[in-house]
Amino acid sequence: MRVANNLVDWVALNLILAEDLKSAEKICLNFSSPNKALQASREDLISLGLSQSKASALLSKKNLDQAAADVERCRQKGYTVLTLEDKKYPEYLRETFDPPHVLYCAGDVEILKEPAVSIVGARKPTTYGRAIAHKLAGDLASCGLAIVSGLARGIDSIAHWGAVKKGRTVAVLGSGLENIYPKENSRLAEKIAGNGAVITEFPLRVQPLGFHFPQRNRIIGGLSLATVVIEATMKSGSLITARLALEQNREVLAVPGNVTSDLSQGTNWLIKAGAKVVEGWKDVVEELPYSIRDELLSCGEQKTEERVELDKRETEIYEQLSPETALHVDEILDRTGFSVSEALSVLLNLEIKGHIMQLPGKYFQRNL
Repeated sequence: MRVANNLVDWVALNLILAEDLKSAEKICLNFSSPNKALQASREDLISLGLSQSKASALLSKKNLDQAAADVERCRQKGYTVLTLEDKKYPEYLRETFDPPHVLYCAGDVEILKEPAVSIVGARKPTTYGRAIAHKLAGDLASCGLAIVSGLARGIDSIAHWGAVKKGRTVAVLGSGLENIYPKENSRLAEKIAGNGAVITEFPLRVQPLGFHFPQRNRIIGGLSLATVVIEATMKSGSLITARLALEQNREVLAVPGNVTSDLSQGTNWLIKAGAKVVEGWKDVVEELPYSIRDELLSCGEQKTEERVELDKRETEIYEQLSPETALHVDEILDRTGFSVSEALSVLLNLEIKGHIMQLPGKYFQRNL
């Protein structure tokens, strides 16, 4: 009989069943430990609803060898692997209906125990949505809240960037830690892991398949005391996150938008259905549990940021920009008469000071 190694056994179970939550739950309910499941007969596993191929894969030596190799690779890379048995497993997530049995974490696992708010929204947001996401995430992070999102293009990425400049953030992947998606967010993932955490329930090399993202949304909602939606169509995955958050008995809030825009239909519908309107960080904090709300409100007031004084060149470019529309660098050059190198240097300074945000394609907009 093989000696049990709980971490390897959990990872072995997860290698086969990370995408099959119902089967994983049945195994956990019917066996006292993952080791017992891996010692079971093929027939016993099939009787619980596993397919013949999954039952065979779960019991194979190859699966155990791969699990042991993955645990060792995580150790070498400095990743943490949490299981439901681990004391460091986040309690907010453990309380949910369907918590992941295994979490792979790059970064500081302690952040997963801190009070958190998730910010989600459109993949292709408007300039208005970008400005709101960046400021709201930064304001909430500066109060001491962890900002949770999905590292996706659009609102998710902007919320992460806003948070890392003022505090800490958690990215929840729909792929493995060694397969960051989208690829252009690899640098952002590294920055998040440096002060916060990048987590996933999927094994290290798993591809970002389409059905993974609705599945990972329950983790985003489960880690958070409240979920804020910024711009979403009626078919948006952000509404899935909001629904899952409600099912997990968490608060759902939404930023109102232009009634003529498709990107406002989802958020405005949430508001009509009872979600609280968000106009600023206080609206979010006021919906959090009493045990932390007053302290966060007080801290947020104290951290009202003083604007860093701008020099003449910075002021000239800053006054050309607005939060509502993005301006291309060529138009900034035309309006100011600056050289390319001079304008880019000033724009970089403004971005570092937190006054403006750069968008893809060398577009710039003023932060709120």
